[in-house]
Amino acid sequence: MTVLDILINYHIAFLQGLSVTLKLCAVIWSAGLVGGVMLGIVGANFPKSWGRFTHGMSFAFSAIPTLVVLFWLHYPAQAVFNVVIDPFYTAALTLTLVNTFGVGEFVRQAVADFPQQYIVAGRVSGMNMRDIVRYIQLPILFRQLLPSLLVLQVGMLHATLFASLISVEELFRVAQRINSTIYRPIEIYTALALFFLVVCLPINLLAAWLKKRYTRDFSER
Repeated sequence: MTVLDILINYHIAFLQGLSVTLKLCAVIWSAGLVGGVMLGIVGANFPKSWGRFTHGMSFAFSAIPTLVVLFWLHYPAQAVFNVVIDPFYTAALTLTLVNTFGVGEFVRQAVADFPQQYIVAGRVSGMNMRDIVRYIQLPILFRQLLPSLLVLQVGMLHATLFASLISVEELFRVAQRINSTIYRPIEIYTALALFFLVVCLPINLLAAWLKKRYTRDFSER
């Protein structure tokens, strides 16, 4: 049985798993990006309070394995509060928190390090602060942040595989169930690897090209 045969014979199961993975990503990406950008901007404008909070939480989530956080929220936290929450929501919350503080720290640093001479040049040219932000600061920050944010979102897609460990029926768990039935690990996990390669490699290549083409070191001033 080839990889193609497995995909054809079990396409319904794979599509269902892919649907759950995409729903999980939609929550993680949208909430993480929106929340992270807002948190980063607030952190850059209030460095002694929100800035330290954002940096501290980002550091904590980078130090604690995501899998540990996921298991803690799924088992002991629910036992302490005597609640039972759908594993999908637990996974979505965990990964959204990781994404939010990761994005927030990227944005906070970029805004805090933004060269002041660009703002001064805009004022000298007669622009008000609103126009400076709209036409100077935002375009530069967007180009500066986009490569890092793309790579981070690819990492969050990879992290959705952890959801299978708390019984979320995403793509990896579906692959495991199919493998337990027909035991064709080479073909099944090759198909899974090819899926992630096709999806993630172009995004990583785009991020690398954008970083080389548009970003610069703000410390060079």
